[in-house]
Amino acid sequence: MPRRDDAARRAAPDPITRMLRLTQFADSMFPVGAFSFSNGLEAAVSQSVVTDAESLREYVFTTVHQAATCDGIAVLAAHRGASDFDFDRVVAADRAVLQRKLNEEGRAMSTRMGRKLTELGEVLVGGATLGTWLAAIGEGKTPGTYPAALGVTFAAMHCPEEDAFAAHQYGAATTVLGAALRLLRVDHVTTQRILFEVDATTARDYAAVAGHCLDDMATFGPTADVLAAIHVRSHVRMFMN
Repeated sequence: MPRRDDAARRAAPDPITRMLRLTQFADSMFPVGAFSFSNGLEAAVSQSVVTDAESLREYVFTTVHQAATCDGIAVLAAHRGASDFDFDRVVAADRAVLQRKLNEEGRAMSTRMGRKLTELGEVLVGGATLGTWLAAIGEGKTPGTYPAALGVTFAAMHCPEEDAFAAHQYGAATTVLGAALRLLRVDHVTTQRILFEVDATTARDYAAVAGHCLDDMATFGPTADVLAAIHVRSHVRMFMN
């Protein structure tokens, strides 16, 4: 991965710009295709695992926790690798994400969103780091998953790993909650209340996994895996997973 000169290395954005960049890249309307996925909620609703606001809340909290202990670790590893100009570390994080996704829809979701994020990042942010990363994806040298792309993109913007982790966790929650508005009888006030509550857990989750390595990436969600398998074979689907 290309090295930058000392001036560029120190070019961190001011606090307000940092906040706005985090807001932009974490926005559910950011065009990476998140609206096409429900993070397993569609199958959970169809199988009556999630039926109301309370079960939705439990589902979101479970989803976000699993995101932190698995893909969230890869976000941090990719960010650190990109910040240190260590391409091999980024690729290792990227491959670790795909290796831990048992269902094909989850793999498709991650790689499609990851490539789109990288393409947008190259347009908006630019720089050799994202250009090299996008080229590696195009050449098939790395799968280009969403968590790895987030880490690389935030490193390219000189934003800290905490911002990348926060964007990842926020996205995991809003993907489910956005889908819930179309799948359940819940309103925007309910989903915003859940989001407000789950946001308060992000700092705790970051502290819990910040010292972990790729070998620590793990998620235990047998119910989610079964639901994903059911969704693959569903004849009528609103979402891609």
